Amino acid sequence: MNPIKLILLTNNQILISQIEEATTELGEPDCRLTEPFLLNQSDCTLSPWLIEFTSDNKYMISSDKILTLADPKPTLLEKYQTLIK
Repeated sequence: MNPIKLILLTNNQILISQIEEATTELGEPDCRLTEPFLLNQSDCTLSPWLIEFTSDNKYMISSDKILTLADPKPTLLEKYQTLIK
């Protein structure tokens, strides 16, 4: 399984997701997110990212849209892993 990270995007959304680098052509999205969930900062709840628009669970994103990556706290990681089972 790919590493699970907190991902702060340039639009200030925070995702928790499995993430891996993808080999692509210059200018193409170069990160693959699997099972991304949006973190609601006010109450620490998780909801599937883009669920209103698609049933996909894998997305490609450009690394220039990511400000930083971090390891989630154990309680958040456990919550996420329960949701993706």
